[in-house]
Amino acid sequence: MEFSRRQSLKLGLFASVAALGIGLAGCSTGAAGDSDSQGTQASADTFPVTVKHIYGETVVKAAPQRVATVSWVNDDVAIALGVIPVGMPKNEWGGNEQGSTPWKDAALEKAGAAIGSDKAPAMYSEADGINFTEIAKATPDIILAAYSGLTQEDYDKLSKIAPVIAFPKTAYGTSWQDSTTMIGAALGKSAAAKELITATEKTIAEQAAKYPQLAGKSFIYGNLEPGAAEAVSVFTSGDNRPKFLSSIGMVLAPVVVEAEKGVDAFYLPWSAEKANELDSQVFVSWVADEKAKEAIVKDPLLGQIPAVKKGAFVTDSDNTLTLSISASSPLSLPWTLDKFLPLLGAAADKA
Repeated sequence: MEFSRRQSLKLGLFASVAALGIGLAGCSTGAAGDSDSQGTQASADTFPVTVKHIYGETVVKAAPQRVATVSWVNDDVAIALGVIPVGMPKNEWGGNEQGSTPWKDAALEKAGAAIGSDKAPAMYSEADGINFTEIAKATPDIILAAYSGLTQEDYDKLSKIAPVIAFPKTAYGTSWQDSTTMIGAALGKSAAAKELITATEKTIAEQAAKYPQLAGKSFIYGNLEPGAAEAVSVFTSGDNRPKFLSSIGMVLAPVVVEAEKGVDAFYLPWSAEKANELDSQVFVSWVADEKAKEAIVKDPLLGQIPAVKKGAFVTDSDNTLTLSISASSPLSLPWTLDKFLPLLGAAADKA
C-alpha cells in the first residue's frame, strides 16, 4: 500500500508557522523546550494514554522523548506541536534538494534544528517503502503513522521497534485534523493539538474569505492525462485534496458524490468517453507542464469536460504545491493558501 500510493504520487495522482500562532522552541530530539507559550506545560496529558487505530489500541506509557515518523504529514504535525523527530522520511516527491519542504524547513529553522545542523532529525529514504532499518537505528520510543498506508505486516514489524500510532480507518485517508488529534494525544499534547487545529482552520477561513467567488462553487479535483491507460481519475471526498477545497467553502460536485457511494478508495477511475459527464463549475488537475494543459483542452474527449470547456480549469504543475495539498498538514496549508487560492479564484470567475 505504501509503495502503491508513492507510485500514484509520481504519476500525478497524489497530485507559515507564524501564521498559526503556535510557537516552536528548539531541541535536537524529543519535546522542543518546556515553554508555557505552547500551552502544553500546564495542561500536559497524564500518562499512560491509549490511542485507537485500525489495528487496535496503542498504549503510550510515558511522554515520548524520541519520535520517529513514516509517510508524510506525521513529521509536520510533530514539529508543529514542538516535538522534533529523531528520524523522519525524506520528501522524495515534491521535496527540495535536501529532501524537505519550504514549510518544514522554516519550522525546523525556527526550532533551532535546521536540516544539516547538529540538532536536525535523521532522514531516511522511503522510495522502496518503509525503511525499517533506519527507523530502528533512530531508536525511537514511538513511531507516528497516523497518516500512512501501513499494512498489518508493516504495523507488526514496526511494533517490534517501538509503539506505533497507525491510521484510524482508511489508508491515506486521515484528515490533517484527525492526524493532529491522534499525534497530540500520543505525545501528551492534546491541548496544544486542539489549539493548533483551531489556529490553522482560522487561517484557512481568513484567507479564503478574500476570494468570495469560491463560496458554494462546485468542484471536481482529478487527474487528466490524455492517452494514458487511466486518462481520467477523480478524487473522492475522503482524499485530502477535495477536503481542502471543501474547507474553503467549495462543494464537491454531485456527480462525484453519487459515483463514490459504496467506494472505499481515494480516487475513482473514470471513462474518458464519459468525461463530458463530469459536470462542475471548477475542475482542478495536476499536469506535468503547460504543454500538458494545452493537450487536455484540445483533447476531443477531455476537452468536453464542462469546466475545462469554459476555462474554469485549474492546473498545477508544481509538485511541491501538489504535495502541500495532498499530504496537507498544519504546516503545509498556510504555505499553500497564498499560492493556490489566486488560481482557484481566477477559475471561479470564469465558472
